[in-house]
Amino acid sequence: METLTGHLLIASPQIGDPRFERTVVLIMHHDEEGAYGVVLNRPMAETVRSLWQKLGDATCTIERNINLGGPVSGPIIALHCRQSAAEFEVHPGLYVAEQKKHIKQLVNSPDGPLRIFIGHASWDEGQLENELSHGSWLTLPAKADYVFHDEDDLWVTAMREVGREFCETVLGIENFPADVSLN
Repeated sequence: METLTGHLLIASPQIGDPRFERTVVLIMHHDEEGAYGVVLNRPMAETVRSLWQKLGDATCTIERNINLGGPVSGPIIALHCRQSAAEFEVHPGLYVAEQKKHIKQLVNSPDGPLRIFIGHASWDEGQLENELSHGSWLTLPAKADYVFHDEDDLWVTAMREVGREFCETVLGIENFPADVSLN
């Protein structure tokens, strides 16, 4: 089995689950027992600052919205680029923090990109592989540009990249234009 840890799942138009329609998920862990990740493009109305104040620490000044990481409840999750505040590395230079002391360090000295998530998406043994075989998801290797991208058009951006990759690798088209509408 090839792991998808550090890859993006891009919901195909025929996914059939409204909770994941037009979503892009970063897979943070994938092995024979299952997988889990966070939805990158589901911003919530609440800001990191207001969430942090609810947790009893008023020192956070980050006004960026938190994200709904998926339908499964769990710990607050931070994606960032600081190894010193990480539990593990998902992709070279991309780290995950779930412990409060690491997240506190990140929100109190916000140098570098940071995304905060409530909840996550998870798949039991064989479930993700089954969904992939049915065409529910497309995949791409993760890049920091995608993880820290403006959420509004991330799905469209990722779908374009999947199409570009398909044209280059499967069809052998080497000079794929940046904007195919200009072709």
